[in-house]
Order: sequence, then C-alpha cells, then structure tokens
Amino acid sequence: MDYKDYYKILGVTKSATADELKSSFRKLARRYHPDVAKDADKAQAESKFKEINEAYEVLSDPAKRAQYDELGSNWQSGGGMPGGGAYRRSRGGAGQPGSFEFDGTGFSDFFEQFFGSSQRGGRGAYRSSPFEQYESGAAGRDLEVDFLIRLDDAHHGAARKISLRREGSDKVETYEVKIPAGIQEGQKIRLSGRGGPGIGTGGPGDLFLNVRFERHPFFRFEDGDLVYDVPLAPWEAVLGCEKEVRSFQEKLRLKIPQGTQSGRKFRFKNLGMRKKDGSRSDLYAVVDIEIPRQITPAERNLWESFAELQDGSA
Repeated sequence: MDYKDYYKILGVTKSATADELKSSFRKLARRYHPDVAKDADKAQAESKFKEINEAYEVLSDPAKRAQYDELGSNWQSGGGMPGGGAYRRSRGGAGQPGSFEFDGTGFSDFFEQFFGSSQRGGRGAYRSSPFEQYESGAAGRDLEVDFLIRLDDAHHGAARKISLRREGSDKVETYEVKIPAGIQEGQKIRLSGRGGPGIGTGGPGDLFLNVRFERHPFFRFEDGDLVYDVPLAPWEAVLGCEKEVRSFQEKLRLKIPQGTQSGRKFRFKNLGMRKKDGSRSDLYAVVDIEIPRQITPAERNLWESFAELQDGSA
C-alpha cells in the first residue's frame, strides 16, 4: 500500500493554515470535479478529485491531521504500515473470524486503513466453553464502515455497489446499496445479515454504512441547509455585480449590492437539499471576498493609488 502525501496532493506545505487548505481545495476542486470537467477528461478528473477530496477530509479535521502528521513522521523514519491491496480491511473482534475487506466505499485503501472502518460489539453473549457457545448461539458482530456519497446523490437518491470479501475466502460478495433521496450525513444505511457470522445457532451481524458527504467545490451542507460559496474580487464587492448561484436543478442570478461585506448571506427559500418528506431546505449564498496573494507591479501601482486617494479623502 502506497503512502499518500495529502499535503502534496493539495499543493500546500505542512504549515498550511485552515484558510490556505480551504483555498487550495477550492481551486483544485473547481478544476477537477466531474461536474465541471470536460467529457474527455471526466474519468481522470473523477480519480483526481477523489484524491483531493480525501486529502482535504483529513487535513481539514484537526484530530485527523494530527494523527496523519504523526503517521507521516513514523513513515519518514522507516516505520512500517500494514499491507493493503485492492480491498480495505476491518479486523474481527475477540472470538470472531479475522477480517472483512471492502471495496466501493469511496475512500482509498490508505484512508480506510488508518481512519476508516470499525466493529460494533456482538449482539449475543459469549458462553464459557465452545460447546455452550455452539448450543446457545451467539450473534455475529455488526460492522460499520464509512460510505462516501455525492451531494447530488443524497439529494436525488441513487444506487451504488459495495463489495465485501471475508477472510479466508476468495468469494467477493457484491451488494447494491440504495441511497434514499433526502438522506442526511451521519445517518446509517443498514445491510441486514451482511456482518460477521454468528456462532452456533446465532445469526449473522449487520453491516452499517456510515454516510459521509463528499466535499463539493461549490456547495457546503450546514445545519440541514445548502450553502453556496460566492467568491468575489475586492472590486466586485465594492462596486457591486451579478453572480450565478447554482442549486441542484436551478441556476440563479444573484445581485450583489455595492459595499457588500465578506460573510454576508443571501437566502433562497426551499431551494436547498431534499428532505425525507420530499420538501427542500433553504439555499444560502455566502459571500467570500478573495484577496489576491500575489500582485503584479502594475496592480500594486493601482492599489497604492487607491490607498493615496483614500488617505486624501480622510
């Protein structure tokens, strides 16, 4: 299994701030997201976007970033990492067969190995002897694995395939997972009887897919509402302008008034994410004024002239 350099993938240094990570992710995501990539580049763009999304998923989370940085230093000093393969591994618990390997969850083998799947306790009590275990039975352990889905799949509903292979078996079990329209992040999709095998007369455990939303180059999902970041150049915020705002079905025109401040919200009622009952949440367009990190000599002269004009009018 290859080590993934998430800093390199995002094109930032290890000292990058949260704002720098966000800015780099947004720039790369708007280039490689399959929705905006040209048809000829869609397959390559989708693979690249998954890498970008995963890197930002880890580095934007302080706890995951600290864990990753510690792993990185171990790696550089020659620390080994567990082997992987095409499938991701979830180890069995005490008294249970060893591992279950997954494919189709949306995360890479590297991510899943260190940040991914877990096991829940068995639903049956274990007895003191193998004979008693067999006679009374013990339910198999439930498994839980992160399941990454796109926002538009959560909005419209979709079907995805996930594969499972059990330790010691060459058989790959493939299941079609139905993603209901209106599903929320953090909800779990249950696949009954697809977890660990039971002991004796005990039935198998269940497999739970923990829904995670893929980061989107334009949208965010907050408190049940859809948030669309509207990047503005400083002069656009000062002078006012019109911007296009996207939702899942609609393309909207937003008039930005003169003197708009960064962080201002504009509400589009009932144009956000679909809910379970079929209604929709709200869509908020949030202004983000982007200050250029580098400027040309000509641009510097213009900004200095503006500064002098402001000083003269004070």
